[in-house]
Amino acid sequence: MKIQISDNVIKHYLRNVYFINGHSYAGKSTMAKMFAQRYNMILCGENYHDNFPRSELSRWKQPALCYFDTMSGWEEWLNMTPEEHYQWTFNCSRECIEIEITELIKLSASGRKIIVDTNIPPDILHLISDYRRTAIMLCNPPDIAAKRFFDRDDEDKKFMMEQIKLCKNPAATLENFNSWAKYQPPNDIDWAGTGFFAYTRSDFVSDTREEVFAVLSNHFGLNA
Repeated sequence: MKIQISDNVIKHYLRNVYFINGHSYAGKSTMAKMFAQRYNMILCGENYHDNFPRSELSRWKQPALCYFDTMSGWEEWLNMTPEEHYQWTFNCSRECIEIEITELIKLSASGRKIIVDTNIPPDILHLISDYRRTAIMLCNPPDIAAKRFFDRDDEDKKFMMEQIKLCKNPAATLENFNSWAKYQPPNDIDWAGTGFFAYTRSDFVSDTREEVFAVLSNHFGLNA
């Protein structure tokens, strides 16, 4: 017998949870941090599923999440084709859903509001959240992440570049890495057509975070 929790039960327990999803480089992480700071919300960053101990993952039940434990090295991962990388990230997202939802139910017991920089796909969010507690952030152009990925000065980006430089053909590996963000899978999410509130970022020069924060705060009904 497989344990299953009905979506209406999950939705009840997640009634104080606010979700932000969408394109890479749209400002999701920045907004989530601002909401946590200004409204005293619990912050669940992009990889909050990492709170689940890796030792408890199953290579049979969560093979994509266990990939880094089974790969031959970083060069193997960095040289995945765009199709292979998309399928791996898709599988990771699906495997993370039950971990992330369970973590959110646990955190919700505190009674505090929670802001989530999430990868839970829109079809699942429609089941466990609602319009007023979900926002989709988009980029125009949507492939801006491929052009500016390494502009961000954080440890993950530094580590990736270090590993790329260690590959047999760094230039080819970097080109392949950048091609992941440009790949358009046939079954990709139509982010503009999810049915949720959406905000599009097109200015990547000016600092528009206060403007965006005000728009999202109004949508979430937090500035009343």
